[in-house]
Amino acid sequence: MVGASSNWNRPSYFVMKYLQTKRFRVIPVNPRDAGQEILGEPAYASLSDIPDRFDMVDIFRNSEAAGAIADETIALAADKGISVIWMQLTVRNDAAAARAEAAGLAVIMNRCPKIEYGRLHGELGWSGMNSGVISSKRRRLAG
Repeated sequence: MVGASSNWNRPSYFVMKYLQTKRFRVIPVNPRDAGQEILGEPAYASLSDIPDRFDMVDIFRNSEAAGAIADETIALAADKGISVIWMQLTVRNDAAAARAEAAGLAVIMNRCPKIEYGRLHGELGWSGMNSGVISSKRRRLAG
């Protein structure tokens, strides 16, 4: 997760914590926190500093920054096993997406993996809570 934060009230922290509860390993990338841990994982200054292989890069930065991050991802893809670039809500960079797709990577833009996971696994109701019901219609009230 590029742009992961050690600050508990930042969206990236919340998303990282949620994905960890779903048994995903999330490797934080943030130059400010490099060498420290975020939610039990060592933080790295850049994608190229990560010693392990990983299959997805979640970009939690602005649309302009996504271009350079996509280029770094493309350069590392074969060696690290990366197959997906995921740009968070409000993050869209069509030129970066075109370069990544031309390099054989799948690209998702303007979506959140936490929200999509919840949506696909029935954990997200209209209020963002697990209602146990997947429907766009309101329940009828008794009486």
